[in-house]
Amino acid sequence: MENTEKKQPLVQVKNLCKYFEISRKETLKAVDDLTFDIYKGETVSLVGESGCGKSTTGRTMIKLYNPTSGNVYYDGKDIFKYNHAEQKEFCKKVQMIFQNPYSSLNPRMTVKDIVGEGLKQHGMSTKDADAKVEQLLATVGLNKDHMSRFPHEFSGGQRQRIGIARALSVDPEFIICDEPISALDVSIQAQVINMLKELQEERGLTYLFIAHDLSVVKYISDRVVVMYLGTMVETAETDELYAHPMHPYTQALLSAIPEADPNKAKANQRIPIKGEIPSPINPKNCCRFAERCQHATERCFKEMPQMKEIAPGHKVACHLVEDK
Repeated sequence: MENTEKKQPLVQVKNLCKYFEISRKETLKAVDDLTFDIYKGETVSLVGESGCGKSTTGRTMIKLYNPTSGNVYYDGKDIFKYNHAEQKEFCKKVQMIFQNPYSSLNPRMTVKDIVGEGLKQHGMSTKDADAKVEQLLATVGLNKDHMSRFPHEFSGGQRQRIGIARALSVDPEFIICDEPISALDVSIQAQVINMLKELQEERGLTYLFIAHDLSVVKYISDRVVVMYLGTMVETAETDELYAHPMHPYTQALLSAIPEADPNKAKANQRIPIKGEIPSPINPKNCCRFAERCQHATERCFKEMPQMKEIAPGHKVACHLVEDK
């Protein structure tokens, strides 16, 4: 990763909120006031438990959802204020790899049509598009014979490779990877992760990597953003976060990473998280983690903590850290 000091971020997320109205009195706050940057050529991972708002964040950043409030800037321009021409160009520069390779591919379309659809939408001839699809399939470890087949004829790992080829088809700069390996076998996960890293080096890609597998996150990420119940609780460079986690939720997540060495596994003390995840519908205006935190004080139940930089690039939203 290049030195990011004093450079313009490729992607800036500022105070992003995405709420869903359940009824007149109930609002589901899926994403609540997220702010972070992504610099060109790096991988930023968005982590947290299932249901914390990771995928909704990614979908809002790519304009699959309209935000309730806040801004997303791509190369300095607000993506929610694009005109038609700017929107079309944005669709070429930013792509998404979806979580489920079984539902994200149209079962009625052949691989040639799935991967080549974006190329044709952007004006490429059928002949040139077919040649590009063949090249893309070779890039992701498939071959020409696969072009005429349908998604149901492939394994999960092969389907995800097709999804990656589709994302690469229009030569994007930035790819949102929405848990791209969670539905795959462990052996296939390693292949897909290594392929994503190789493609990043070859093409200069920038990733937002959404995941809950923290061992994978450590391997692929330059920086990590930790989410809990729609809010951002901690962010730092990967090595710093794993070495010095400050938020109680981050500490608990990292303590749960499986350890292959039996002796180290015995020495590591897992930090339990009590209770169930509270409902994101009409959440209280206080620390969202307070009900499950073993260190929570009276202040945690009354006041929402603000992000505070405790070291260069390391920010935490926790009253306990503020009081130290």
